[in-house]
Amino acid sequence: MRRKDREITNFNKILEIVEECDIIRLGLADGDFPYIVPVNFAYENQNGQLYLYLHGAKAGRKYELLKRNPHCSFEMDIPLQMDCIVEKKDVTMRYRSVMGKAEIEFLEGEEKQRAIDDIIMNRYDETRHFDYNRKAVAATAVIKLKVMEITGKQNPPNGGSDC
Repeated sequence: MRRKDREITNFNKILEIVEECDIIRLGLADGDFPYIVPVNFAYENQNGQLYLYLHGAKAGRKYELLKRNPHCSFEMDIPLQMDCIVEKKDVTMRYRSVMGKAEIEFLEGEEKQRAIDDIIMNRYDETRHFDYNRKAVAATAVIKLKVMEITGKQNPPNGGSDC
């Protein structure tokens, strides 16, 4: 990382960014050009090991690429905001982001059902707990990403504003 002053090394601070993000962008291998796809996600921290969970159809380009190669890169970020540095009469972009690499595992059976009920549904509907069409589970791919490498970055370095 070029700007070490902006690097986030505290795992809990990285998790705060993950929690605030709604979309993860996957970078998948697809011949000469990478394929980048935005998807919603859920996550779980098991004693410092971060797992990301995705779901979708068992068909299509994303599914085929994930089946072909059990590795991916990912990125997520907090929306940009322009800010000023009064003393320098300058402007800068404020951001917080996370990037990493992960190993992919397709879940089945009880582990798949647990990921849907206890992780994915709770991430987006922790108050209502509505029932869903359980017949759709058979046609749904649930993918678990074991995060192997993760970095965080933010500007300003201290998380505050210069103005």
